[in-house]
Amino acid sequence: MGKFTYDITRYEPRQMVALPAGLLIISIIFLAFNTFATGMPITPGIDFSGGVAVTLFTSDSQEHIYEYFSEYPLKSVGESINDGFYIVFESLGDSEFRSLTEHISDRYPDAKVDQIGETFGKTLQTQAIWAILIAFALMGIFVFAAFRNYVPSIAIVLAAFSDMVITAAFMDVFGVTLSLGTTAALLMLIGYSVDSNILLTTRLLKRQGKPDEKLKGAFKTGFIMTTTTMTAVAAMFIVSAIGQIGIIRDISAVLLIGLFVDLMNTWMLNAGLLKWYLKETKGGKNVR
Repeated sequence: MGKFTYDITRYEPRQMVALPAGLLIISIIFLAFNTFATGMPITPGIDFSGGVAVTLFTSDSQEHIYEYFSEYPLKSVGESINDGFYIVFESLGDSEFRSLTEHISDRYPDAKVDQIGETFGKTLQTQAIWAILIAFALMGIFVFAAFRNYVPSIAIVLAAFSDMVITAAFMDVFGVTLSLGTTAALLMLIGYSVDSNILLTTRLLKRQGKPDEKLKGAFKTGFIMTTTTMTAVAAMFIVSAIGQIGIIRDISAVLLIGLFVDLMNTWMLNAGLLKWYLKETKGGKNVR
Protein backbone atom coordinates (compact mmCIF):
# COMPACT_ATOMS: atom_id res chain seq x y z
CA MET A 1 0.00 0.00 0.00
CA GLY A 2 1.23 3.48 -0.81
CA LYS A 3 1.91 5.97 1.92
CA PHE A 4 -0.84 8.54 2.45
CA THR A 5 0.25 12.09 1.68
CA TYR A 6 -1.62 15.36 1.77
CA ASP A 7 -0.36 17.75 -0.92
CA ILE A 8 -1.72 21.06 0.32
CA THR A 9 -1.06 22.79 -3.00
CA ARG A 10 -2.90 20.20 -5.09
CA TYR A 11 -6.52 20.89 -4.15
CA GLU A 12 -8.88 23.69 -5.08
CA PRO A 13 -10.13 25.91 -2.20
CA ARG A 14 -13.67 24.53 -2.36
CA GLN A 15 -12.35 20.97 -2.07
CA MET A 16 -10.26 21.89 0.98
CA VAL A 17 -13.09 23.72 2.74
CA ALA A 18 -15.81 21.13 2.10
CA LEU A 19 -14.99 18.62 4.89
CA PRO A 20 -14.37 21.05 7.79
CA ALA A 21 -17.35 23.20 6.76
CA GLY A 22 -19.60 20.13 6.66
CA LEU A 23 -18.40 18.95 10.09
CA LEU A 24 -18.90 22.43 11.52
CA ILE A 25 -22.50 22.59 10.30
CA ILE A 26 -23.27 19.09 11.64
CA SER A 27 -21.66 19.95 14.99
CA ILE A 28 -23.67 23.17 15.34
CA ILE A 29 -26.90 21.27 14.65
CA PHE A 30 -25.90 18.53 17.12
CA LEU A 31 -25.04 21.00 19.90
CA ALA A 32 -28.18 23.04 19.23
CA PHE A 33 -30.31 19.90 19.56
CA ASN A 34 -28.57 19.04 22.85
CA THR A 35 -29.18 22.57 24.15
CA PHE A 36 -32.86 22.37 23.21
CA ALA A 37 -33.25 18.93 24.81
CA THR A 38 -31.15 19.29 27.97
CA GLY A 39 -30.41 23.00 28.39
CA MET A 40 -26.67 22.55 27.80
CA PRO A 41 -24.76 21.85 24.56
CA ILE A 42 -22.41 19.47 26.43
CA THR A 43 -23.36 17.23 29.34
CA PRO A 44 -22.21 19.12 32.45
CA GLY A 45 -20.14 17.41 35.12
CA ILE A 46 -20.68 17.79 38.83
CA ASP A 47 -18.73 21.08 38.83
CA PHE A 48 -21.51 22.75 36.84
CA SER A 49 -24.63 20.70 37.56
CA GLY A 50 -24.13 20.30 41.30
CA GLY A 51 -24.34 17.07 43.25
CA VAL A 52 -22.46 14.90 45.70
CA ALA A 53 -19.05 13.33 45.00
CA VAL A 54 -17.80 10.45 47.13
CA THR A 55 -14.26 9.06 47.07
CA LEU A 56 -13.83 5.73 48.79
CA PHE A 57 -11.39 2.83 48.87
CA THR A 58 -12.81 -0.65 48.99
CA SER A 59 -12.47 -4.13 47.54
CA ASP A 60 -16.19 -4.14 46.71
CA SER A 61 -17.13 -4.47 43.06
CA GLN A 62 -18.91 -1.79 41.06
CA GLU A 63 -22.02 -3.97 40.98
CA HIS A 64 -22.03 -4.15 44.78
CA ILE A 65 -21.65 -0.37 45.04
CA TYR A 66 -24.52 0.22 42.64
CA GLU A 67 -26.65 -2.17 44.68
CA TYR A 68 -25.67 -0.58 48.01
CA PHE A 69 -26.65 2.90 46.82
CA SER A 70 -29.69 1.84 44.78
CA GLU A 71 -32.04 3.95 46.90
CA TYR A 72 -30.17 7.17 46.06
CA PRO A 73 -29.92 9.11 42.76
CA LEU A 74 -26.60 7.61 41.69
CA LYS A 75 -25.20 9.03 38.43
CA SER A 76 -21.90 7.22 37.98
CA VAL A 77 -19.29 5.01 39.62
CA GLY A 78 -15.80 5.56 38.29
CA GLU A 79 -12.68 3.63 39.23
CA SER A 80 -9.77 5.41 40.88
CA ILE A 81 -6.28 4.38 41.98
CA ASN A 82 -5.54 1.82 44.72
CA ASP A 83 -8.93 0.07 44.59
CA GLY A 84 -10.66 3.43 44.87
CA PHE A 85 -13.95 4.61 43.41
CA TYR A 86 -15.23 8.06 42.53
CA ILE A 87 -19.00 8.08 42.93
CA VAL A 88 -21.27 10.90 41.80
CA PHE A 89 -24.86 11.50 42.93
CA GLU A 90 -27.37 14.04 41.70
CA SER A 91 -28.16 17.11 43.81
CA LEU A 92 -29.82 16.22 47.10
CA GLY A 93 -31.87 18.10 49.67
CA ASP A 94 -30.56 18.54 53.21
CA SER A 95 -32.44 15.55 54.64
CA GLU A 96 -31.46 13.30 51.74
CA PHE A 97 -27.83 14.40 52.03
CA ARG A 98 -27.77 13.58 55.76
CA SER A 99 -29.32 10.20 55.05
CA LEU A 100 -26.71 9.52 52.33
CA THR A 101 -23.76 10.47 54.55
CA GLU A 102 -25.05 8.17 57.30
CA HIS A 103 -25.49 5.37 54.76
CA ILE A 104 -21.92 5.91 53.53
CA SER A 105 -20.48 5.96 57.06
CA ASP A 106 -22.16 2.67 57.93
CA ARG A 107 -20.08 0.76 55.38
CA TYR A 108 -17.32 3.15 54.29
CA PRO A 109 -16.33 5.25 57.34
CA ASP A 110 -13.15 6.54 55.67
CA ALA A 111 -14.92 7.83 52.57
CA LYS A 112 -14.52 11.47 51.55
CA VAL A 113 -17.80 13.24 50.76
CA ASP A 114 -18.02 16.56 48.86
CA GLN A 115 -21.19 18.42 48.03
CA ILE A 116 -21.56 21.09 45.35
CA GLY A 117 -24.80 23.02 45.50
CA GLU A 118 -26.84 23.38 42.32
CA THR A 119 -26.80 27.18 42.62
CA PHE A 120 -23.02 27.25 43.05
CA GLY A 121 -22.68 24.91 40.05
CA LYS A 122 -24.78 27.29 37.92
CA THR A 123 -22.57 30.18 39.02
CA LEU A 124 -19.45 28.27 37.97
CA GLN A 125 -21.14 27.40 34.70
CA THR A 126 -21.86 31.07 33.96
CA GLN A 127 -18.30 32.08 34.85
CA ALA A 128 -16.86 29.37 32.59
CA ILE A 129 -19.00 30.51 29.66
CA TRP A 130 -17.90 34.10 30.19
CA ALA A 131 -14.27 33.01 30.37
CA ILE A 132 -14.56 31.28 26.98
CA LEU A 133 -16.39 34.24 25.40
CA ILE A 134 -13.89 36.79 26.73
CA ALA A 135 -10.91 34.69 25.63
CA PHE A 136 -12.44 34.29 22.19
CA ALA A 137 -13.20 38.02 21.91
CA LEU A 138 -9.67 39.00 22.95
CA MET A 139 -8.25 36.53 20.45
CA GLY A 140 -10.35 38.09 17.69
CA ILE A 141 -9.26 41.62 18.61
CA PHE A 142 -5.60 40.57 18.61
CA VAL A 143 -5.89 38.86 15.22
CA PHE A 144 -7.61 41.85 13.58
CA ALA A 145 -5.04 44.22 15.09
CA ALA A 146 -2.15 42.05 13.86
CA PHE A 147 -3.27 41.63 10.24
CA ARG A 148 -5.64 44.56 9.64
CA ASN A 149 -7.17 42.59 6.83
CA TYR A 150 -10.68 41.28 7.16
CA VAL A 151 -10.54 38.09 5.08
CA PRO A 152 -7.44 36.46 6.66
CA SER A 153 -8.53 37.62 10.13
CA ILE A 154 -12.02 36.19 9.73
CA ALA A 155 -10.49 32.93 8.46
CA ILE A 156 -8.39 32.61 11.65
CA VAL A 157 -11.36 33.39 13.91
CA LEU A 158 -13.57 30.98 11.97
CA ALA A 159 -10.97 28.20 12.30
CA ALA A 160 -10.71 28.77 16.07
CA PHE A 161 -14.51 28.81 16.38
CA SER A 162 -14.73 25.60 14.37
CA ASP A 163 -12.11 23.97 16.62
CA MET A 164 -14.21 24.73 19.70
CA VAL A 165 -17.55 23.68 18.23
CA ILE A 166 -16.43 20.42 16.61
CA THR A 167 -14.40 19.44 19.69
CA ALA A 168 -17.43 20.14 21.91
CA ALA A 169 -19.58 17.91 19.71
CA PHE A 170 -17.05 15.06 19.90
CA MET A 171 -16.84 15.51 23.68
CA ASP A 172 -20.55 14.78 23.93
CA VAL A 173 -20.28 11.83 21.54
CA PHE A 174 -17.44 10.27 23.57
CA GLY A 175 -19.09 11.00 26.92
CA VAL A 176 -16.57 13.59 28.16
CA THR A 177 -18.43 15.92 30.49
CA LEU A 178 -17.97 19.67 30.74
CA SER A 179 -16.08 20.42 33.95
CA LEU A 180 -13.66 23.08 35.16
CA GLY A 181 -10.81 20.92 33.83
CA THR A 182 -12.27 20.36 30.37
CA THR A 183 -13.25 24.04 30.16
CA ALA A 184 -9.58 24.88 30.73
CA ALA A 185 -8.69 22.45 27.93
CA LEU A 186 -11.10 24.23 25.57
CA LEU A 187 -9.47 27.55 26.48
CA MET A 188 -6.06 26.03 25.71
CA LEU A 189 -7.38 25.03 22.28
CA ILE A 190 -7.93 28.70 21.44
CA GLY A 191 -4.21 29.26 21.99
CA TYR A 192 -3.20 26.23 19.91
CA SER A 193 -5.55 27.27 17.11
CA VAL A 194 -4.31 30.84 16.99
CA ASP A 195 -0.69 29.65 17.03
CA SER A 196 -1.04 27.33 14.03
CA ASN A 197 -3.31 29.63 12.04
CA ILE A 198 -1.16 32.73 12.56
CA LEU A 199 1.86 30.71 11.42
CA LEU A 200 0.02 29.83 8.20
CA THR A 201 -1.33 33.32 7.59
CA THR A 202 1.97 35.06 8.33
CA ARG A 203 3.92 32.76 6.02
CA LEU A 204 1.47 33.31 3.16
CA LEU A 205 0.84 37.04 3.45
CA LYS A 206 4.00 38.55 4.90
CA ARG A 207 6.85 36.53 3.35
CA GLN A 208 8.31 36.82 -0.10
CA GLY A 209 8.14 33.93 -2.56
CA LYS A 210 5.71 31.86 -4.55
CA PRO A 211 2.45 31.11 -2.68
CA ASP A 212 2.68 27.34 -3.29
CA GLU A 213 6.20 27.18 -1.88
CA LYS A 214 5.24 29.27 1.16
CA LEU A 215 2.17 27.08 1.71
CA LYS A 216 4.25 23.89 1.60
CA GLY A 217 6.81 25.32 4.02
CA ALA A 218 4.13 26.49 6.46
CA PHE A 219 2.40 23.11 6.32
CA LYS A 220 5.61 21.21 7.06
CA THR A 221 6.48 23.42 10.05
CA GLY A 222 2.93 23.54 11.44
CA PHE A 223 2.33 19.81 11.02
CA ILE A 224 5.51 18.99 12.94
CA MET A 225 4.58 21.46 15.71
CA THR A 226 1.08 20.07 16.17
CA THR A 227 1.97 16.39 15.95
CA THR A 228 4.79 16.88 18.48
CA THR A 229 2.28 18.39 20.91
CA MET A 230 -0.18 15.58 20.17
CA THR A 231 2.47 12.98 21.00
CA ALA A 232 3.05 14.57 24.41
CA VAL A 233 -0.68 14.85 25.09
CA ALA A 234 -1.23 11.23 23.98
CA ALA A 235 1.42 10.09 26.47
CA MET A 236 -0.35 12.09 29.20
CA PHE A 237 -3.67 10.49 28.25
CA ILE A 238 -2.24 6.95 28.36
CA VAL A 239 -0.54 7.48 31.72
CA SER A 240 -3.62 9.08 33.29
CA ALA A 241 -5.91 6.37 31.88
CA ILE A 242 -3.71 3.61 33.28
CA GLY A 243 -3.37 5.44 36.59
CA GLN A 244 -7.12 6.20 36.55
CA ILE A 245 -6.62 9.91 37.13
CA GLY A 246 -9.96 11.07 35.78
CA ILE A 247 -9.48 14.82 35.49
CA ILE A 248 -6.10 14.55 33.71
CA ARG A 249 -7.50 11.87 31.40
CA ASP A 250 -10.45 14.11 30.45
CA ILE A 251 -8.26 17.17 29.87
CA SER A 252 -5.84 15.22 27.68
CA ALA A 253 -8.75 13.62 25.80
CA VAL A 254 -10.20 17.04 24.97
CA LEU A 255 -6.79 18.32 23.88
CA LEU A 256 -6.20 15.28 21.66
CA ILE A 257 -9.58 15.68 19.97
CA GLY A 258 -9.04 19.41 19.61
CA LEU A 259 -5.57 19.08 18.12
CA PHE A 260 -6.82 16.59 15.50
CA VAL A 261 -9.63 19.01 14.67
CA ASP A 262 -7.17 21.92 14.55
CA LEU A 263 -5.03 20.10 11.98
CA MET A 264 -8.08 19.82 9.76
CA ASN A 265 -9.29 23.39 10.28
CA THR A 266 -5.86 24.99 9.85
CA TRP A 267 -4.66 23.09 6.80
CA MET A 268 -8.01 22.62 5.06
CA LEU A 269 -10.45 25.33 6.16
CA ASN A 270 -8.10 28.26 6.77
CA ALA A 271 -5.63 27.23 4.05
CA GLY A 272 -8.49 26.86 1.58
CA LEU A 273 -9.89 30.30 2.42
CA LEU A 274 -6.44 31.87 2.10
CA LYS A 275 -5.85 30.18 -1.27
CA TRP A 276 -9.19 31.57 -2.46
CA TYR A 277 -8.25 35.03 -1.12
CA LEU A 278 -4.87 34.98 -2.87
CA LYS A 279 -6.50 33.87 -6.13
CA GLU A 280 -8.89 36.79 -5.97
CA THR A 281 -6.27 39.38 -5.03
CA LYS A 282 -3.31 38.07 -7.06
CA GLY A 283 -5.25 36.92 -10.09
CA GLY A 284 -4.46 33.29 -9.43
CA LYS A 285 -0.76 33.64 -10.04
CA ASN A 286 1.19 30.64 -8.66
CA VAL A 287 -1.83 29.54 -6.68
CA ARG A 288 -3.62 26.37 -7.80
